[in-house]
Amino acid sequence: MSASLREVLASADVLFDRAAVEQAIGAMADVIRDDYTDGVDTRPVYLTVMHGGMPFASQLAMELGVRGLDLEFDYLHATRYRGATSGGELVWKHRPATALRGRRVLLVDDIFDEGLTMAAIVEWCLAEGAVDVRIAALAVKHHDRAITHLQADYVGLQVPDRYVFGYGMDYQEQGRNLPAIYAMKD
Repeated sequence: MSASLREVLASADVLFDRAAVEQAIGAMADVIRDDYTDGVDTRPVYLTVMHGGMPFASQLAMELGVRGLDLEFDYLHATRYRGATSGGELVWKHRPATALRGRRVLLVDDIFDEGLTMAAIVEWCLAEGAVDVRIAALAVKHHDRAITHLQADYVGLQVPDRYVFGYGMDYQEQGRNLPAIYAMKD
């Protein structure tokens, strides 16, 4: 039987508290706003990758709004985890309803780990006719297993190669709403 969230939290390391996460999101918003106010007259399609991306995407969207960048919202749900701690085959649970043909797309997710799920999402967006697809990830896991042809364009925080949770990332589908990023003990 696996440990409860309460048990895991009791021994977890706090990697980034709420203030550090929010500061990183604000810094990302500055860069994204500058990149998307380059004279191109279309609002980017802001695609939240569910479920993990929701807390981060909400906060980032508000920070972009404060900075004057308008967005067209939609979401997608593609997963390789389905509650597990390691990935399997990609499953699409929801594809965006917004037409992507000729549009700029900003994919927003909680963590960029190995990149396999995100690579499939980017490929799908391009096949749907998106002219530009960029990735905003709250956290990027530091290791050498990531696919080499894809990286996050906007990164809030670097996290170690440990099991991390909080601020969208889950521990067995729990703890996504924790206002900090934690790492389980090795």
